[in-house]
Amino acid sequence: MPIRIQDNLPAARILESENIFVMTEHRAAHQDIRPLQIVILNLMPTKVETETQLLRLLGNSPLQVDIDLMQTATHTSKNTSKEHLLEFYHTFDQLRQNKYDGMIITGAPVETLDFTEVDYWDELCAIMDWSLTNVYSTLHICWGAQAGLYHHYQVPKYSTGKKLSGIYKHRPLDPNHPLLRGFDEVFYMPHSRFTQVTQQDIEQHDALQVLALAETAGVAIVAARDARQVFVTGHCEYDRMTLAKEYNRDIQRGLSPEIPYHYFPDNNPEAVPPMLWRSHANLLFSNWLNYFVYQQ
Repeated sequence: MPIRIQDNLPAARILESENIFVMTEHRAAHQDIRPLQIVILNLMPTKVETETQLLRLLGNSPLQVDIDLMQTATHTSKNTSKEHLLEFYHTFDQLRQNKYDGMIITGAPVETLDFTEVDYWDELCAIMDWSLTNVYSTLHICWGAQAGLYHHYQVPKYSTGKKLSGIYKHRPLDPNHPLLRGFDEVFYMPHSRFTQVTQQDIEQHDALQVLALAETAGVAIVAARDARQVFVTGHCEYDRMTLAKEYNRDIQRGLSPEIPYHYFPDNNPEAVPPMLWRSHANLLFSNWLNYFVYQQ
């Protein structure tokens, strides 16, 4: 949260030059303080696990956040009970009259399909179009980021040749950007995907800015210059053991997956992975909530 000081205090200029968020009394007096309304479109098959991961990050903020959970009507979830979906989730038709401060569109295990082959693609496009007028800022995650970049900006995705899975080292390209405020010069984030977008394609669009890159995982964070859209190609919301569960699941399916990169100590799948990304995950979500939603 910002510190509030007198408009003409000399320290204000110094703090702002150090990238410390300062709010003047004039601005504070004109703010509308109320709970933020956030809707989560959960496309992951493990809905309970994903909603828990996201709510953990959204809850680590002094801001009060009210949550609605959305599911697609054109796809039937096979991994979440109908009772849970009926009790806690709404369809687009049930929520389309609402206005939201923020929206999160999760990833989905459908990267190997062309976008138009996904059974809920048309519905997702309608939701993304609706978000432009009914949501102030939308955070897209993993495949959700690729889908959003493709739908809104025609940025294509490309196969990585094999599954990109592990914990990757990233560097911010614009450390003074509000979304990266407080980030270290190196930070880590999990990735788990078969496809990627490229910096070259994204930079064809003046409305977009690439904010963070990984040497081996490529583009990691992209933001629209008007703060209305954020695209994160990784899974900073993942728990400690999420990649391990995916790895063991793929083994049980007979897929012979590679051991996730820089994840298990000594590449030993029996070892407990260290959490290297929790602090920056919390920082990314709190920055998005504060600077891209609340302050705007």
